[in-house]
Amino acid sequence: MTEQVEGIEAVQALLSEQGYVCGRPLATVVFLALRLGRPVFLEGEAGVGKTEIAKALAAGLGRRLIRLQCYEGLDASSAVYEWNFAAQMVAIRAAEAGGGMDRDVLQDELFSDEFLIERPLLQAMRPQAGGAPVLLIDELDRTDEPFEAFLLEALSDFQVTIPELGTVKAPEPPIVVLTSNRTREVHDALKRRCLYHWVDYPDFDREMEILNARAPEAAEALSREVVAFVQRLRTEDLFKKPGVAETIDWAKCLLALDVITLSPEVIADTIGAILKYQDDIQRLQGGEAKRLLDEVRTGLAAG
Repeated sequence: MTEQVEGIEAVQALLSEQGYVCGRPLATVVFLALRLGRPVFLEGEAGVGKTEIAKALAAGLGRRLIRLQCYEGLDASSAVYEWNFAAQMVAIRAAEAGGGMDRDVLQDELFSDEFLIERPLLQAMRPQAGGAPVLLIDELDRTDEPFEAFLLEALSDFQVTIPELGTVKAPEPPIVVLTSNRTREVHDALKRRCLYHWVDYPDFDREMEILNARAPEAAEALSREVVAFVQRLRTEDLFKKPGVAETIDWAKCLLALDVITLSPEVIADTIGAILKYQDDIQRLQGGEAKRLLDEVRTGLAAG
């Protein structure tokens, strides 16, 4: 599993090739997860790059990415498998029209792989071309405790059970990345099974690296203003602070508009790229955007 990543620096280089700028602490956690075969549990605010690291890791290793998007009410059966009931009904009617068949034989046929719809957890347990897949279990905090308990068992043995078919065990454990926006606390038992890392907002230099990697066509002066302004916004009392994803989106919006430098008018026109709640947007009305922009430029000049 780790033949392509022989050290922490190699992990950083591998992710960097995919446009993901990774600090040494996070690279260390990823390297240890690969070396020890342990899941990675990433917590942090939305938009700081938790999901992207799984995508970059899969692309860098040449593995399939399998994503389980969590939501309220998600249960084990929805995450593992379901039966294709429509196809089963067609098969039953065809059997009846053909004069019927032995009940046990029909049941065996109906509950076979032919009628099985594999969901992400079961897909991750199957052999994959190129090696074990990267299994992304995204926004685990949206689910409830019963699903956490099931997931703990599944990740402990890397196997799932289908009552009609039996147990499916992964021939090679998948590379597992779990993420949480911490809208609620995830149970300690699941966290203990994983290697944990808090993904924080990057500092100015790191965010500049990220923006240069994801929007290299942006001029240096504009990138510096964009990053500095977003970092300044994060110090405000906002309902939802902009993440790195919003920084990248905003820069791309400005490039699409052929903007070469920020102005209060440009900020007002494009504020929806970085702030997603009306109460937060209203805070930048009037002269507030100009005040923040003046502070940003003073800080950049001093720095």
